[in-house]
Amino acid sequence: MKNILLVLFFLPLILLGQTSVSEAEVMLNNKQFTNAEKSLISYLEANPDDIKATELLGDAYGHQEKWDNAIVYYKKLVETKPNEANYHYKYGGALGMKALAISKIKALGIIGDVKGAFLKAAELDPKHIDTRWALVELYMQLPGIIGGSKSKSFKYANELENLSKVDGYLAKGYIYEYDDEPELAEKFYKKAIEEGGSITCYDKLTKLYEKEGKSTEAISNIEAAHLKHKRNAMHYQIGKVCADYNVQLEKGEFCLKVYIENYSAKDGVPKAWAYYRLAQIYKHKKNKEQATVWIDKAIVSLPKIEVFKAFKEEIESL
Repeated sequence: MKNILLVLFFLPLILLGQTSVSEAEVMLNNKQFTNAEKSLISYLEANPDDIKATELLGDAYGHQEKWDNAIVYYKKLVETKPNEANYHYKYGGALGMKALAISKIKALGIIGDVKGAFLKAAELDPKHIDTRWALVELYMQLPGIIGGSKSKSFKYANELENLSKVDGYLAKGYIYEYDDEPELAEKFYKKAIEEGGSITCYDKLTKLYEKEGKSTEAISNIEAAHLKHKRNAMHYQIGKVCADYNVQLEKGEFCLKVYIENYSAKDGVPKAWAYYRLAQIYKHKKNKEQATVWIDKAIVSLPKIEVFKAFKEEIESL
């Protein structure tokens, strides 16, 4: 009877703890990072050894780019569960982001820890895709004098290809693009599209074309993506390329107006940017009146965007 009473007494406390962690996880999924942080700090004061809550608090700090705080909690995870690959990956990721946020001289002092964390994660889990992506990027971005290596980057790209052909092709496309070999990058991004055909695959190739100034190819690739995925966001992307490169202006105008008419929050890019792109197109057409109409709409929608204000001045000077 005594044992049963003890269980009945502590059961509500256990359920309360589970609810607190679950609620914090929901907050994170809803991008309520500050609220999740406060809830988890309070919970961990009473339950300092809760691994899940510790990880979630690290995530909450990471989403807010509070890298030092995230590092503290991810390091605790690594020390508590040294054989958990994902904890090493998150620890290395937070260290890496901190390295990008500080001076290059200070960053040199933690690059070894970044690399060590990712390599440990890769060793612990031969199928951890995110870790191998991190290593592909790390070895390409590091100067050779502190361990950068294209061959090592390819090593992990090959491992990715064995796990997921799409990821492998995208990784190799990234390597060649980073190394200023656009033809080879294009080849592997196209292979990724053939293999998987996700929005991400199309987007990588589109951005490569844009970077290389290949507006026609970029538009054709976006149209192919739209044909497959039927996303309204593709209309904006086509309009953006047309406006930026002063090409196929009628198509760009049509696509931007379709985007605006069918806009929903899931499309991502606010309508104000579509207004701005239309203003660009009308400026290219030397239609000052319509350009002014659309840039005014953009400014009213997002009045703090300096690009819009500067563009209005350009139009007024016509």
